[in-house]
Amino acid sequence: MPAQNHGPLANARISFIGCGVMAESIIAGLLRKELVPPGHIAGSHPRAERRDELQTKYGIRMVENNRDAATAFEIPEGASTGAISVLAVKPQRLGKVLHELRGLFAQEHLVVSIVAGAKIESISEELDHPAVVRAMPNTPAQIGQGMTTWTAGSVLSETQEGEVRAMFEALGKVLRVENERQIDMATALSATGPTYIFLVMEALVDAGVHMGFSRHVAQELVLQTMLGSVAFAQESHKHPAELRNMVTSPGGTSAEAIYQMEKGGLRTVLSKAVWAAFQRAVELGKA
Repeated sequence: MPAQNHGPLANARISFIGCGVMAESIIAGLLRKELVPPGHIAGSHPRAERRDELQTKYGIRMVENNRDAATAFEIPEGASTGAISVLAVKPQRLGKVLHELRGLFAQEHLVVSIVAGAKIESISEELDHPAVVRAMPNTPAQIGQGMTTWTAGSVLSETQEGEVRAMFEALGKVLRVENERQIDMATALSATGPTYIFLVMEALVDAGVHMGFSRHVAQELVLQTMLGSVAFAQESHKHPAELRNMVTSPGGTSAEAIYQMEKGGLRTVLSKAVWAAFQRAVELGKA
């Protein structure tokens, strides 16, 4: 179906430099919400099989060369919105990609980076281009339940800010943070966060199997318990500690379980994991 004829992205042309899982999530979200038509999206990928897959699935234009993707569209003169290029490559490949794209973008062209750790200043200098946004979505963006944090330099216009917000609202919730340190913090907490949740889910399912449940039944019990707990926390607006106290009876099963988790240092392990992820995000930026 064609995109709606209104909204911040109605006339935008969006190119994706690199089309991995997260880039595909953004593409799917934009098309699902009908924010842009497929003909206004282009992407690059080195593998022909991946290009064919995305082109067939979404009806977008796919090319092999990054420069061809970035310059895939001519923006109509006087258009209220313009070109947007999303950098979605691996951190280790970013330097080479920026070198390929240097000096390519017009002043009004907006560059959005979702590359972990990559600093706005470094990207701007390498591209010789001022309008750069740094964002960090997470995996649940694939089903419209993501959490995206973003920040930008002072050169961002009101129109461009609206474009960024509209793009990531298609993936779930959006939060603009004050600085890039907070982007690194969000990388460790919300972007890496699903990893922690999936590991806890796996451990709980294994515990259910150890007790005697089939894996299918254990997984169903765990998934619905986690889903219901999150929904309850959202609707109650209570602090997690208060919610935990509500279900912890003196001398009961919850009290015994909590004692074992505290004895095993669960809080400390989680805190150290998040801190390690944060430090790694900072290191990627330095590299």
